[in-house]
Amino acid sequence: MTAVFDSHCHIDDPRFDADRPEVLARAEAAGIDHLVVPGVSASTWHRTRRVCAHDARLHATFGLHPYFIAQHGREDVEALRDWVRVEKPVAVGECGLDYYLPERDLRAQRNVFEQQLEIAAEFGLPVIVHARRAVDDVIAALKRHPGLRADIHSFAGSEVQARRLVDMGAMLGIGASVQFDRAQRLRRIVTDLPLSSLLVETDAPDQPGPDRRGQRNEPLFVAKVVACIADLRGISWDAVAEQTRSNALELFAIHA
Repeated sequence: MTAVFDSHCHIDDPRFDADRPEVLARAEAAGIDHLVVPGVSASTWHRTRRVCAHDARLHATFGLHPYFIAQHGREDVEALRDWVRVEKPVAVGECGLDYYLPERDLRAQRNVFEQQLEIAAEFGLPVIVHARRAVDDVIAALKRHPGLRADIHSFAGSEVQARRLVDMGAMLGIGASVQFDRAQRLRRIVTDLPLSSLLVETDAPDQPGPDRRGQRNEPLFVAKVVACIADLRGISWDAVAEQTRSNALELFAIHA
């Protein structure tokens, strides 16, 4: 069986505390051999580090998620630089912009995102980007940092935006949303773009597929994302698993 790389999984989430070893065992049995685990706030980085510390399959990253913008202070940005320097994560993130919830301070979001891009550039790391209804502004921010690689997590933008990002060297994270019949635009993007520009992810415990609505998502279900992409493109499951795994290993500079 070809191994699979889950490029975005919050296995450190407390919703996995009761059975994390079993969840990871199920993932391993399904062929998932690497998982990137993005940190989202300074208050949870210790948890992310602890969960990933003794498992070679788990790769921690650290960032300041826009959803929690009210919690992030200036000292957290400086702390992030220290964490990146000491912990040597495979990326900076999860960071980005979220325009879906209007009560979030957009100016603060942009400022904190920009500072995280600067940290990533300083340390030569890619960024894991949350871009919810904010893809154009994310593109503009990335353009200010030529050469900075990005994983656009759970991509939900347009075909034009997708091509602009890929032309800039970004990769698009594709999760269970592509499995929904209504996701026609995303399915066209996944079919038309080079497979070398795609990553597969679960965002577990969130974003379950159509057959698990309302249930906890798990990393093992990234195999279903692979199957959906393979079906859309008319190629083998192994071809999708192998190429997306290679894409992730290269982006995150992980030596398998």
